[in-house]
Amino acid sequence: MKDKPYYPIIYMFVITAFFSSILIGLAQLTRHRVEVNEQLGFERAVVQAFPEIQYQDNRQIHDIFTERFEKDDRIGAYRYKKDGQLAGYAVPFEGQGFWDKIRGIIGIAADCQTIRGVAFYEQKETPGLGARIDEDEFRRQFIDKKIEYSDEPIGIVPAARTLDDNKVHAVTGATQTSIRLEALMNRDIRAWLDAMQAKEITP
Repeated sequence: MKDKPYYPIIYMFVITAFFSSILIGLAQLTRHRVEVNEQLGFERAVVQAFPEIQYQDNRQIHDIFTERFEKDDRIGAYRYKKDGQLAGYAVPFEGQGFWDKIRGIIGIAADCQTIRGVAFYEQKETPGLGARIDEDEFRRQFIDKKIEYSDEPIGIVPAARTLDDNKVHAVTGATQTSIRLEALMNRDIRAWLDAMQAKEITP
């Protein structure tokens, strides 16, 4: 049979089908775990966007998220409650970075103006450059910054620039990542503010 002209075709078909079946099977087996890890990453970012929240492990993160955060589809954000009182909003943002999608959470106080913190749950920017947006040194800059009710609620500016109340310094050497991050964060903050005003939702 090996001498038949169609033998190589059949052989390659069988081999391809065999290994494809293995890959599909492994994907099915790990899909649930991947989904769980993605959800946990999101929940961690929501909790980290409010630095005053302390936690010990992943289980505690999930418990905190479940107990203190409630999704409000009217405004595309999560309400954060502390001791039964509204303490802030977790506003998701996402969009195209320099290399791939960036997804994160901006924590905003109940006054709808003061930033409590920023956290990321997906980014694949250049290691050592754009990926430094996920480092504490960059993220800490956002704490207690003020959101402006304008076309540019927050600003990410070069290191040489003087900072206003709504601006932070960009990551040195990651100009394109910083530009894109600023744009997508401002777009989604404006959308949240517009939804709050349209629904006449008050803190």
